[in-house]
Amino acid sequence: MPSKLSSGGRRVAALALVSLLVLSTVTGVAAGQSYQGAGDTIVVGADETYDSIEGVAGTIVVRGTVTGDVAAAAGTVHVTETGAVGGNVEAAAGTVRIDGTVGGDVSAAGGTIEIGETARIGGDLDAGAGFVAIHGTIDGTVRAGAEEIVLGPTASIGGDVRYDAATITRAPEAAVTGSVIQDESIGDSAGPDFGAFAFPSWLGVIYGLFVNLLLGVILLAAFPSFSARVAERVGENPATSGGVGLLTLVAVPVVLVVLLLTIVGIPLSLVGAVAFGIAAWVAAVYGQFAVGSWALSLADRENRWLALAVGLVGFAILGAVPVLGGLLELVAFLLGLGALALTLRESYRGRGEQSRGGRQTAVDEGGDATAA
Repeated sequence: MPSKLSSGGRRVAALALVSLLVLSTVTGVAAGQSYQGAGDTIVVGADETYDSIEGVAGTIVVRGTVTGDVAAAAGTVHVTETGAVGGNVEAAAGTVRIDGTVGGDVSAAGGTIEIGETARIGGDLDAGAGFVAIHGTIDGTVRAGAEEIVLGPTASIGGDVRYDAATITRAPEAAVTGSVIQDESIGDSAGPDFGAFAFPSWLGVIYGLFVNLLLGVILLAAFPSFSARVAERVGENPATSGGVGLLTLVAVPVVLVVLLLTIVGIPLSLVGAVAFGIAAWVAAVYGQFAVGSWALSLADRENRWLALAVGLVGFAILGAVPVLGGLLELVAFLLGLGALALTLRESYRGRGEQSRGGRQTAVDEGGDATAA
């Protein structure tokens, strides 16, 4: 049994490892006094209390207490019968269901929005969906835009019901203190203000650093010699790398646009645009890795993993500096793009020469055998 993995085996192992790491970061349960982030499932248990929830997930369930607001984008958002939200609920989801208590307003957009019989909303309901059903108590007004709206027999609404719907069904027992008014101006404006789902800038920086580190780990683990050559090229001749990077950044989009103007070239242009986007991301990581390698060389240190960390973390910090940070990131990107293009060209030429050399050897051997 071999003691070392083949080159292909190393690459597969690296990809599998990083895939597991990525999956582990998107699956979790809310913990701590408040939740802010992304996960597969976010659950507030029946005996738990949180200050607030601001998250993106496949499923968000509130069985316990949230003293503040809930701002969520998910496949399903559910405040159960035992759930209580002291503030507002702002949700964009395939299904939004309220069966518990909400002290403030509910603003929701989705495929289906249901206010169950046991639900009590202390403020207003602002809903935009394909189907809206109200069976519980709403102390304020209702503003809804939907294909179909149902006011069930247990519905109790303290204010007006303003709606824009193709169909509205109101049970005789449904209690509406105010008026039921058709308002065609509601249209697509019903539902939450999606600006509420904007995460703090520092969270975006951390996420960007994390995914760049993961990509860097893949590149260094799967293509160690190629990565080293890219970094060496930047260190040995940064002017050439930067110049080629600038030329590539200008020329490739021009070529893609020209291809887009021809019927035959449209598929090539679309595939090329995707490939260039991926290459640009790889180039950005390689450029920062190369700068990190150069910085370590000044201290007579050589460690590719440390160089990756120094480069990416350093540029993440520099990125916070107005103007200068963006300029330095652009320089690193151009260095990485140029070095990547030159190294790929060198590798392609090397393989071509090896292939021609192999064919020539075969011909020579064949000639020698005939002569013999």
